[in-house]
Amino acid sequence: MSEMSVFAAMRTLRAVREFTAEPVSDEALRTILDLAVCAPSAGNRQPWEFVVVRDPATRRAIRDYYVQAFQRYRQGVLDQAAAGHPTAQAQVARWERAGAPDRYAEDLHTIPVFLLVCFDRQRLANREDDRAQMTADPGAYASIYPAVQNILLAAHGLGLGAVLTTLHLGYERELKHLLGIPEHVQMAALVTIGHPARRYGPPRRLPAWERTHYERWGQRPPQN
Repeated sequence: MSEMSVFAAMRTLRAVREFTAEPVSDEALRTILDLAVCAPSAGNRQPWEFVVVRDPATRRAIRDYYVQAFQRYRQGVLDQAAAGHPTAQAQVARWERAGAPDRYAEDLHTIPVFLLVCFDRQRLANREDDRAQMTADPGAYASIYPAVQNILLAAHGLGLGAVLTTLHLGYERELKHLLGIPEHVQMAALVTIGHPARRYGPPRRLPAWERTHYERWGQRPPQN
């Protein structure tokens, strides 16, 4: 397995949605999870829990829920674009050039590893009656998404591909029942991991200064 510098990994990280059938090794998966838990969390409570799914039948069951969620999402984007939303229109234009990501949803079950990233609300709550409120607390997500980013970077650094998705959360109750996840544990993300089916170039991003404000909103940084 190859590794790269952290800066190189950050500059070249891509959302990978096309994978080969080659399995992901246990060693690579352990490395990814070991690096995931190096992330910061509120009060160092480390609320993360990870559910690794390799079983083909379980992956297909998750895929069936995911396809339903994706179809609703896709239609929502199309409706926004038809209503004149510029960002949605740009997204539809990208789909027209490169193809809508329908194939990712339809072929989800063929990806070798599903990693469901969850957090234990009981570890984050300060009082018993706080637990029901944790789903709305931004601190809860701030304590889990750094671990997700570590997963993406670690997979990329090992020459693997991965992508973060949350569309499955529309069926969280059904998926928790499928996977035996207890009530006080909340799903945060699904990361699919495998070997990329093709080479990817660096991501296309607007220059940071175009979205940066100095001292006050609307004051742009100096350009050198």
